[in-house]
Amino acid sequence: MAQHVAQPTATTPVVPAKLPLKAIAPWAVFVGILMLILLYFVGAEQGATSVFSGTDVHEWVHDARHLLGFPCH
Repeated sequence: MAQHVAQPTATTPVVPAKLPLKAIAPWAVFVGILMLILLYFVGAEQGATSVFSGTDVHEWVHDARHLLGFPCH
């Protein structure tokens, strides 16, 4: 039975690709705005600042509101 032993070979070091800030900035702004909208609907979509009339949105995000520590009762 023959045994094969792996020998180390010389390889070039792995260099991560550089990602320019101009490529990340639009996505960061988009995600930031999306998170602010989500935070509004979970935390403040109720009462005088309500975008939609009624309590539909409040009921849809009710459990998330309690999970994040927003009082609603």
